[in-house]
Amino acid sequence: MPLSKRFTLTQYLIEERRRYPGASGDFNSLILDVALACKGIAKAVAFGELAGIMGNHETEEGGSINVQGETQKKLDVLSNDVFIHRTEWAGNLAGMASEEMEAPYQIPAQYPRGSYLIVFDPLDGSSNIDVNVSVGSIFSVLRAPQDVIDTGRDVVETDFFQPGAKQVAAGYAIYGPTTMLVLSVGNGVVGFTLDPNLGEFMLTHPHIQVPADTHEFAINASNSRFWEAPVKRYVDECLAGKTGPRGKDFNMRWIASMVAEAHRILMRGGVFMYPRDTKDPSKPGRLRLLYEANPIGFIMEQAGGRASTGREAMLQVQPTSLHQRIGLIFGSKNEVERIERYHAEPAQVEISNPLFGKSSLFRD
Repeated sequence: MPLSKRFTLTQYLIEERRRYPGASGDFNSLILDVALACKGIAKAVAFGELAGIMGNHETEEGGSINVQGETQKKLDVLSNDVFIHRTEWAGNLAGMASEEMEAPYQIPAQYPRGSYLIVFDPLDGSSNIDVNVSVGSIFSVLRAPQDVIDTGRDVVETDFFQPGAKQVAAGYAIYGPTTMLVLSVGNGVVGFTLDPNLGEFMLTHPHIQVPADTHEFAINASNSRFWEAPVKRYVDECLAGKTGPRGKDFNMRWIASMVAEAHRILMRGGVFMYPRDTKDPSKPGRLRLLYEANPIGFIMEQAGGRASTGREAMLQVQPTSLHQRIGLIFGSKNEVERIERYHAEPAQVEISNPLFGKSSLFRD
């Protein structure tokens, strides 16, 4: 389609708003502020070492560690600041929460407060930034509780404890060979590509759909010794190829940047697995529910895919803490549902025959 015929992000949001004649416009304003934040982060990522913003974030006390116990990169901190300062001022938000902040962020007193909450991972995959692998930003928009809207009180953690099905919108930006913004406002999934000449996000992928079937899966195979039996069964069957029970060959992918993994799956199908395992029994998963699993799950479901813990639909999980971790499986619907069936089936128990065991009468 010629550039002059393409919708901008602003035009797309206006068209969506027309479905709700009574809408105030605050939601559109918020999404445009998020898009502006993503443009700023994209520019910082593009300049990289030239701007002196690579490497770990240092404080007077030494290296900085975030609430997740992870070493912060300079770009983590910069990206978090960009998200805050681009969205706090317009009167659309009642509060926000981020992977990089332990507690909810309160809208400063000099700014009006609005009716939405935003949660975000300002720079997903930042451990890869020094080796120039695609990274991204993930965000989720929720409605603030009515008493927050009515009274204007400070937000607390429990205000954010909403199942993923209650998301008003979710999206991510991916900073790769091109910068893209992938968005769902609850009416399917669309993708915009940043035109560097115009500085505008242009609609390039109007109807993104995840194929129901696939021959690709993504998982960190180094954790295989910690996998639960249903996950091990699924991967073993895929690796068995045409001669195995699936009767077809599979390819395995692993980028270690969830935005990049999700984007590949949206473009051509596949299944991503970062399941619960036994590596650290104190953690019920690796990924964060509110600002990673829920927004990506919302996008996948809106695109005809599926997102799950393996045991239940991801968007039905009731959050219990701001930085709650969870196992996540998403992608092509038929594959995710197969993995769920494996989790639901009774565990297969190996029964040893004592006559032929180590204490057998027939032991050499």
